[in-house]
Amino acid sequence: MPRRDVLQERFFNSLISGHRAATRQIVQDLLEEDQPAEKILSRVFWPTLEHIQKLHREDQLADLAYHYATRLLRALVDQVQTKLEQSTKRNKTVLLICGPEDSQEIAAQMVCDLLEADGYEVYLLGGGVANDEIVNEIGQMNTDVLVVFGAVSNTVPETRLLIDRLHSIGVCPKLQIVVGGGVFNRADGLAEEIGADLWAKNPADLIKAMSSRSKRRMSSDQRTVGRKRRSKRDAA
Repeated sequence: MPRRDVLQERFFNSLISGHRAATRQIVQDLLEEDQPAEKILSRVFWPTLEHIQKLHREDQLADLAYHYATRLLRALVDQVQTKLEQSTKRNKTVLLICGPEDSQEIAAQMVCDLLEADGYEVYLLGGGVANDEIVNEIGQMNTDVLVVFGAVSNTVPETRLLIDRLHSIGVCPKLQIVVGGGVFNRADGLAEEIGADLWAKNPADLIKAMSSRSKRRMSSDQRTVGRKRRSKRDAA
């Protein structure tokens, strides 16, 4: 693989310019060099997507460039997904939700593809779905893991309410809640504060954490989400 910073710069420039042929050629060259699809996703696509998100969030990347990049990158993620090496089935079901923006959905799709290759049965719900429907779906599917990846700041209150409700009504007591990416990478302690069982900064680390720490759950006294509401009810 060419030096990562040089490769990522070429890849980034071709994405934001909407140069489809040049971008596809970069990916094709990597595949012909026998670079693993997992490495392309985690070491090329993911850091480039993070860079695009940061620039756009800070108004340093025009909407036109952002639209070029996200639409082209989504197509490339679909292409590389077919090259991922598939592991033995784990017999575990994952429901994956994210923020509403295009870049968050691409990040969630990368996580979805890597989890699926790692043996999980994954359902990608995306963003913008009401908590009531998410809770109902978790119960209907008897979900093992809820992954919230690529959330944005204005969706955190809804995520707090979702986690609080899942714990308060006891739907799927075995459920593990995993968060990462997006605002969780920028706000230290936020994942723990809202009651997540696991958190990771990038897709590759999330896969590793879910595999090695599948039994980890936050105890009720470690969760801060919903604590004030419960204490008021208890005092009444």
